[in-house]
Amino acid sequence: MVMWVFGYGSLVWNPGFHYDEKVLGFIKGYKRVFDLACIDHRGTPEHPARTCTLEKDEDAICWGIAFCVRGGPEEERLAMEYLERRECEYDLKTSVDFYKEDDPLNPAVTGVMVFTSTPDKVSNKYYLGPAPLEDMAKQIATANGPCGNNRDYLFLLEKAMHDIGHEEEYVIELANEVRKVLAEKVSPVKEPRASRVSSNTKSNVPTAHQILPQQSEAVATTI
Repeated sequence: MVMWVFGYGSLVWNPGFHYDEKVLGFIKGYKRVFDLACIDHRGTPEHPARTCTLEKDEDAICWGIAFCVRGGPEEERLAMEYLERRECEYDLKTSVDFYKEDDPLNPAVTGVMVFTSTPDKVSNKYYLGPAPLEDMAKQIATANGPCGNNRDYLFLLEKAMHDIGHEEEYVIELANEVRKVLAEKVSPVKEPRASRVSSNTKSNVPTAHQILPQQSEAVATTI
């Protein structure tokens, strides 16, 4: 038996389960959005984090990593148990076609599983829905949970997409907006012009490449 799962969030840099093969590629008809609440990994019920889910868009593609688990029912069961614990905020498992860069017209693998969520605040308590970029940035900049803070999740995703050669404008724009929020939080109180620090002084806000992946966790962040 063979199981394939597509990662488009933290699975890209931190899969956390045993796999036999990973392949870079994309799926069609979906785009990455930060519309899902995380209340037990990178946030809390009182201050939820914003993490990735997928939104249907017939003109979009979403780059990520497909992981293959071989070895029989037991290996598949262990991987699925781990993923269901980790991706507990996702209420859907969707089957998609997966494409590789060298053949964008014909699927490399069919029936690939991807964790997604119902975009309905009534039926899905974890669905936050879209919000203005500035509001999302403020939420991401300040949310923290047992597995770390929300901003590192975003910065690590930004770095992971750069590392696989497929940077995403939406992710970069959101990450830069979060950096603006963080810069405002650490800025000193205004002083007379003569005593201000030179504008050439480097910012204390980290870039994506200054964030290193954290150690594997028993229950990690969302996909």
